[in-house]
Amino acid sequence: MVEQGKNKKRISILGSTGSIGVSTLDVIRLHPDLYEVIALSAHTNVEKMQLQCLEFMPAYAVMVDADAATRLEMCLKNTPAEITRVLAGTEALEFIASFPDVDYVMAAIVGAAGLLSTLAAAKARKRVLLANKEALVMSGKIFMDVVHENNIELLPIDSEHNAIFQCLPQVGGKHGVERILLTGSGGPFRTRAIDTLDRVTPAEAIAHPNWDMGQKISIDSATMMNKGLEIIEACWLFDISLDQLQVVVHPQSTIHSMVSYSDGSVIAQLGNPDMRTPIAHSLAWPKRMTSGVDPLDFFAIESLVFEEPNLERFPCLRLAQEAHQAGGNATIALNAANEIAVDAFLAKKIRFTDIPLLIECAMSDVSSGTPSIVEDILIQDRASRETSELWLKNYRY
Repeated sequence: MVEQGKNKKRISILGSTGSIGVSTLDVIRLHPDLYEVIALSAHTNVEKMQLQCLEFMPAYAVMVDADAATRLEMCLKNTPAEITRVLAGTEALEFIASFPDVDYVMAAIVGAAGLLSTLAAAKARKRVLLANKEALVMSGKIFMDVVHENNIELLPIDSEHNAIFQCLPQVGGKHGVERILLTGSGGPFRTRAIDTLDRVTPAEAIAHPNWDMGQKISIDSATMMNKGLEIIEACWLFDISLDQLQVVVHPQSTIHSMVSYSDGSVIAQLGNPDMRTPIAHSLAWPKRMTSGVDPLDFFAIESLVFEEPNLERFPCLRLAQEAHQAGGNATIALNAANEIAVDAFLAKKIRFTDIPLLIECAMSDVSSGTPSIVEDILIQDRASRETSELWLKNYRY
């Protein structure tokens, strides 16, 4: 257990009103003597941010949207949280990510929007709790070079990557590791007839059978693009090649991932599907502390099922593997097009089965290779978004 009452760790939470941010605050709420919230950020959710500021009294609250920042400032006026300084814009995210009085940064902004602030935290030598997989998908080598050059603690928050981290040797590098087995539930359409997937509604796609997540990641889980992004993230995080990684569909979401060793051993991390477990692990590491999650009841588990992923059902998984093999420009295009496609599907502008078609179009429009500077990443990201928007403009439902 973590030693109580000494040297509070000071935290910035990027994306505090999203599901990961809310779960992080749930864990912190259990340990007020161990952690202090220095800064929170959100995009436009003033109501939830106001409540968080009133409870945790951070020094800074960032609203990316300027109008939302103005509204938050008004809401906090003449309240105990008036001491919180409200900032606006993306540069403010980088400020609170690299603020000298911060020890840990929870990087929980969804999508490409979280890249620069997550990089800023790494450059400032914070412990980075990485929930933003897109940062590695877009900038893998650049990001990991910053991590290694600054010798920072990079702890994965995705349940699968956190599980892998726990199952890998704590000393001796990856000695004896043969394969990483990355599990995924298969989402809500694992057994649905493939020829009916073009009729999937946003409401059906968001209804994940096991996890309570935001809209974007729920759609990614339904297409298994989430697992595709996690493949790329795992390759960078753990310095492995694609042929050392195997995706295993495991609908119960009880085993979060596994590591197979050369002596025939397979080490797995199990638990209830609740993001507070990996969050608590990463906050307390290398120690342990309570997370608020109930222990796993083995007698309530009826079965553990394992399947190979069907790439006809889940073409996004194939596209992610192809993108990683092609290089950074392709993974940037993959991520950008996926964000555009998911938004379009949620707005009922395209069908569920059109998501991979849009992504494949964007990927076909990039040259091979990998950007060597962040500016080129952002240029490719913008170009791929323009290609995706043009595809949408010419699309007929």
